[in-house]
Amino acid sequence: MKTLYIIHTGGTISMKEDAQTGSVKPDDHNPLQHSTPFIASLANVIVEEAFHLPSPHITPKEMLTLAKKIEQKIETDQIDGVVITHGTDTLEETAYFLDLTTKTDIPIVLTGAMRSSNEIGSDGPYNFISAVRVASSDAAKGKGVLVVMNDEIHTAKNVTKTHTSNVATFQSPQYGPIGIVTKQEISFHHMPTEHEFYPVDNIDKQVVLLKAYAGMDEQLFQSLASFHIDGLIIEALGQGNLPPRTLQGLQQLLDKNIPIVLVSRCFNGIAQDVYGYEGGGKHLKELGMIFSNGLNGQKARIKLLVALQSSSNQEEIQEIFHN
Repeated sequence: MKTLYIIHTGGTISMKEDAQTGSVKPDDHNPLQHSTPFIASLANVIVEEAFHLPSPHITPKEMLTLAKKIEQKIETDQIDGVVITHGTDTLEETAYFLDLTTKTDIPIVLTGAMRSSNEIGSDGPYNFISAVRVASSDAAKGKGVLVVMNDEIHTAKNVTKTHTSNVATFQSPQYGPIGIVTKQEISFHHMPTEHEFYPVDNIDKQVVLLKAYAGMDEQLFQSLASFHIDGLIIEALGQGNLPPRTLQGLQQLLDKNIPIVLVSRCFNGIAQDVYGYEGGGKHLKELGMIFSNGLNGQKARIKLLVALQSSSNQEEIQEIFHN
């Protein structure tokens, strides 16, 4: 059997619902321990609880801790795969961070749950077992970090949470899952075409994420210029456009050599420098703003955080976002 490194970090998958109040909270006892006998029939496991945190409490520092734990375990133990249980609110960000910062061909799989352990129809144990099966599969090697939920296998780069409570919340807009989990096998029908890796030893930059809206003006950007930030992500309108009144504030940030990366607030499509009017994509690119190649806002922020740890050169950062 394969040997898997299982890391628990908390989240709904490890929580319980209070029968009287209906509130869902962390529990002292990890309910996934009930799955251990069945997991033992699938793989040899090394289990560690790295944190016991709801996913809104996870920061890039915890993400870096996970990356270092995985690297260390690969060096010291003969492991064949990694499974991480995680809260769903920020699961995609942790998955993408690990995808960018861990260099290995062994499967790294994240999973979680939308229903706590004592709710009717709890999806945690099943998702956990599915993640173990995928991490044990030879076919999962070399595909980067994966997210397994609801019988589907998604890439860290493309997957996103699309619904507040539905068990089918994790989807990959435009691309779909790259594989499925059936009762008999793990089946892949797509293959990622490339994989990026950026060595990171520390995370100490400040990157802000803002969403554009009709009538947006310069005030927010002028306020940011008075604070210490290292980068800015903007979920721009349409293909990558902004209201013209934002330009004065944005120029103040550009004058301070703060990289500004544009994504689209649409969840399908890619931001591109198409429109030539004031505040249009072509105008924004001429001013020095960087267009991201299809990432959503939260993942573009993770990528800029990682990029800034190795370079502050605008041209190098622009090249990184073209990948």
